[in-house]
Amino acid sequence: MNKWKVILPLLAVALFAAWYAFRPERLYINQQVDEALPAADQIPAPQAIESGSFSGAAHPTTGTATVYRLADGGRILRFTNFKTSNGPDVHVYLVGADDVNAAIRRGEFIDLGTIKGNIGDQNYSLASDLDLSKYSAVSIWCKRFAVNFGAAPLRVDSGALEN
Repeated sequence: MNKWKVILPLLAVALFAAWYAFRPERLYINQQVDEALPAADQIPAPQAIESGSFSGAAHPTTGTATVYRLADGGRILRFTNFKTSNGPDVHVYLVGADDVNAAIRRGEFIDLGTIKGNIGDQNYSLASDLDLSKYSAVSIWCKRFAVNFGAAPLRVDSGALEN
């Protein structure tokens, strides 16, 4: 009987730790985001600099990632028609190589923060001193399990070259 008084509390703590580590409910609960493009009504309109389409890696991931230069000189990374799986600790990374996994292992990335939602249009501010030439892809990265949900290679927008 005394053995169970020790085992049951330890089992409860272990179950709570497992739930917290895996957060299984996050796999089934979608977070919808619908942010507008900042300053879309200003002149000059935001200009696309780089863009690319997401493709899934560990999870189906779709949509477009585009870097915009705003009228005030600031820059944002914008996801449009974006959709991926939800997860316990998912972040947006700008990555320094097309091989996302290798680049992240080498530390060639900038963490733009926790993903705002797994579905919908969303914006991420970019620092004014960020050298975009060092980053060639966007990754949706699960920090807890070190897994790339999906990535979008960034290529110079042809329209930006004409302006």
